[in-house]
Amino acid sequence: MRISCLILCSLALLLVQVRADLTDDRENDQHPRLGTSRDFVPLDEELETRFWHDKAQSILADKLATHKKLNQNRAKNVILFLGDGMSVHTIAATRAFMGDSNMQVYFEKFPYLGLSKTYAVNERTPDSATTATAYLTGVKSNYGTIGVTAAVQRGDCVAATNESTHAQSIAKWAQDAGKWAGLVTTARVTHASPAGVYAHVADRNWESDGDITKSGCSNEANRDIARQLVEWPVGQELRVIMGGGRSYFRDESMHDEVGVSGLRTDNRDLIKDWQEIKKQQGAEGKYVWSLKGLRETDLSKTDYLLGLFDTSHLPYHGDRRRTHYEEAEPSLSDMTEAAIEMLSKNEEGYFLFVESGRIDMAHHATLAKKALEDTQEFAAAVEMARKMTSEEDTLIVVTSDHSHTMSINGYPYRRQDILSLAPNLADDELPFTILSYANGPGFADTFSDKIGRVDLSHVDTTQPEFEFQAMVPLSSENHGAEDVGVFASGPFEHLFTGNYEQSSIPAMLAHAANIGPFAKDKLDD
Repeated sequence: MRISCLILCSLALLLVQVRADLTDDRENDQHPRLGTSRDFVPLDEELETRFWHDKAQSILADKLATHKKLNQNRAKNVILFLGDGMSVHTIAATRAFMGDSNMQVYFEKFPYLGLSKTYAVNERTPDSATTATAYLTGVKSNYGTIGVTAAVQRGDCVAATNESTHAQSIAKWAQDAGKWAGLVTTARVTHASPAGVYAHVADRNWESDGDITKSGCSNEANRDIARQLVEWPVGQELRVIMGGGRSYFRDESMHDEVGVSGLRTDNRDLIKDWQEIKKQQGAEGKYVWSLKGLRETDLSKTDYLLGLFDTSHLPYHGDRRRTHYEEAEPSLSDMTEAAIEMLSKNEEGYFLFVESGRIDMAHHATLAKKALEDTQEFAAAVEMARKMTSEEDTLIVVTSDHSHTMSINGYPYRRQDILSLAPNLADDELPFTILSYANGPGFADTFSDKIGRVDLSHVDTTQPEFEFQAMVPLSSENHGAEDVGVFASGPFEHLFTGNYEQSSIPAMLAHAANIGPFAKDKLDD
């Protein structure tokens, strides 16, 4: 009897709690009734049922046509586009940045979409080194390591010198099959993502010889990333290398083309070494350091192309326009176009890796506008690549390595500027940004020790240097751990649907091209 009474009392308390949760006030808090924006003008056709049904009919027809005949041609060419830090939220925000939520970022039009799981072997939230190892070699590794198995811990002075720990990339599989390979990035060519194409290293920070000695390891036993690019087989045979990072190839006693000192400590000029190696091979190797130099290069007469367009990373895409750098350094689209033109000369085909590296860096700085500008340019490069190639023989896959903590919140009006303040005030009667981060330097625009929450009423949040609000103070916003999108167009595009390990991506790319350990004959065996 006592037990029955306790059960009934508990149920009664639960019912009271549920009813309290369903009060009108709570319901209004969860789903506020917002006033109509004076700036919002609905499209006449969107007011009619027929518009939405016709749109759904068109999408359905496209999907049925796509699925009617699967594209199972062998991919002569494979292009992997990597938006570093390009979370699903980033893509959605870019749509709004383009003008309206009903728009599509170009690669969202690709017929097949999947999600990949990005965790590292030893960390739930990954970095760009362990993820590059996954989507380029097919092997999951430890945080901070590149091109090696999880038998290597970050910073281990010895483990990565054992070649049995090296994980080979799809670039090598392509080269072994007679295809050409290349890489393009807006980051340093020795940075974590592009290094996954050719390097095997225990610490992503070992970009030059001095970085190894600073960590207490031997730069004789361990080869830095820049040297691996110039001296080791996969890097040495890359037909196209374009990005930033000149300083990592020259000694600190040397100056580059604009007078900036190098960072090496071994008295080496690896750019000259690269040129000498090409000369010894009897090949035409062309080194360029500016957009002018790239434009003046006759790619039809060039066997190998090395373009190092900045001492470190290339500028943010929006900053290229704002600082008039458009004629000084190439955009991602400029480099991608040159790379495809160069690699297309090989009748056996090619593998090309293209990274927009500064989406990630903008997010780390909570500079949301710059992240969206770089995402928009990234999409333009993808579109250009698709137009320069054929869906019949060129597989293009677009993905990200990891996400970030940026989210879209508040209740913004349909076509409201995504960089502006939410139309609804917080409970403290102060505004907040539509885009915000879980943590990062934007905390300074969120809280003040003297006044509490910062009033942004008279702040222009659309300025490129504005740091968007963040809940937790960190000098650099950190990555997110959720899945990232994978978009595919071309031969065997249908393989990329569903949810899968990030390390499955190179397996599917290789199978489409019939190369490496995942070629058809290898699977048949």
